[in-house]
Formats: sequence, C-alpha cells, structure tokens
Amino acid sequence: MINFASQRNVLIDKINDIMALFDQISEDIKSAMKARDKVRLETLRNIKKVFLEAKTAPGANDTLADADALKIISKLAKQGKETAATYTQAGRQDLADAELAQVEVLESYLPKQLSQEEIEAEVKKIIAEVGATSMKEMGKVMGTASKKLAGKADGRVISEIVKKLLA
Repeated sequence: MINFASQRNVLIDKINDIMALFDQISEDIKSAMKARDKVRLETLRNIKKVFLEAKTAPGANDTLADADALKIISKLAKQGKETAATYTQAGRQDLADAELAQVEVLESYLPKQLSQEEIEAEVKKIIAEVGATSMKEMGKVMGTASKKLAGKADGRVISEIVKKLLA
C-alpha cells in the first residue's frame, strides 16, 4: 500500500526548497519597506520582477529553482557592475555609486566568490582531470570549469586563468 502522507510531505519539502530564495526576497522586501531602505527596496523589487518573469516564461512550469534564481541574481549583479563602469567612464560618479549600492544588495544573496588563488587551484585540478596540455583543449577545460565553478567565480576570470595555465 502506498503511503500518500509521506509522499505528500516529501513533495511539500521539495516545493519549499524550490521557493526558498523567492520567498526570502519577498520577506526582505517587507523588511526594507519597514526600514525605509530605498536602495534595498528598489533592488529587491527588481529581483522579484525578474523572478516573476522567469517563472511565467513559457516552459517554466510556474516554478523557479534556487539555482536558476542565483543565476538571475548573478546576471543582474554583473550588469550592475558593467553599468557602474560605464557611468564612471562618462564622469557620472553619482550614478555609478547608486548602481554599486544595488550591486552590493544583489551580492548579499550570492554564494561567496572564490579568490583568485582558489580559482587557480580549482582550474589546475580540472586541467589534470581533463588531461589538457595545450590551448587547443581550452574548450574542454572551460566547459568543465564553468559548470564546477558556476556562481562561485566570474567566467571572464576563469577564462583568464585557464589561458594563463595552458599557455
């Protein structure tokens, strides 16, 4: 006989895990409203908007896994940094500072980024696993490294290190 109660509890746990980051953002929006923290509130509302767009996209099954949510936040942080750099180049430090304040909020939801040395150590392991010896095999190394270090390191940094080690 099938135990529907235990299956239901497992399913509820899975749904709670999937919704964890989305719900955390919603709760943090309430906290930012109460604290009257405009930068945090604006940033969190933007995150939630993008989450909702991702959830309602065709083929998304109305769910958003934490891994996908982290990718979205990472992408928003990267865009924010690039925008701040553009503002700085244009001599608009006030706008750059505002953008960097939002990036700071975004990064508080991301896993800790690896240091240059940690990334280099991981890439060395990956090169040994793959057996790469020349630049011709950079694609293999980058494919594996990008998957293993997703969310923990910027792809551009990984690429630079791989080039340096295979050169």
